[in-house]
Amino acid sequence: MKRFDVLISQRQRHLKWPVLDRLETVLMALCGISLAGFTTSVMFDIATRTIGHPWLWLQEVTSTFFVYGIFIGAAVATRRNDHLYLTAVAETLQGAARLVVEIIIRLVVFGVAACLVYFGYLNFLRGFGSFRMPSMTPIASLYAAIPLSGALIALFTVEQLINGMRHGFDQAEAEMSMSPGEPAP
Repeated sequence: MKRFDVLISQRQRHLKWPVLDRLETVLMALCGISLAGFTTSVMFDIATRTIGHPWLWLQEVTSTFFVYGIFIGAAVATRRNDHLYLTAVAETLQGAARLVVEIIIRLVVFGVAACLVYFGYLNFLRGFGSFRMPSMTPIASLYAAIPLSGALIALFTVEQLINGMRHGFDQAEAEMSMSPGEPAP
């Protein structure tokens, strides 16, 4: 798996558990697959409609890649601190004020993740009564991405909260002084 380590963000390593690096790698690969699948299915959908013989099932494939790409992407972006994060406010602060703001931000993100899990699961259960056309697949197959994403976002938020309270959220100086291959303290 060493060759895929380039997919793991080295930014803010002090907030990450190495055991979740493999999960981040898998999620990044799934995001790439979703993006490629979405793009390819849209291209084929346009081409088949242009020649007058549309493949109707391509719309289902396109929407599946789109939905899963978005929700998996939100989860991996949470781990990488690239999404749902108010860096401009937090980075201007130091000491106890920074700690409080970082904790509040992550508690809000955790609350959103809990809502995604709870309401996404309810939506998933209701999705077995509606079907996608033309395949007649329950729409729950799309809705499954919502609670899954919420659970991953919650996991990554807890990871950051625990490590941030242990090691501090502000490690910019230590990261800037390290060479690119050197692990965070």
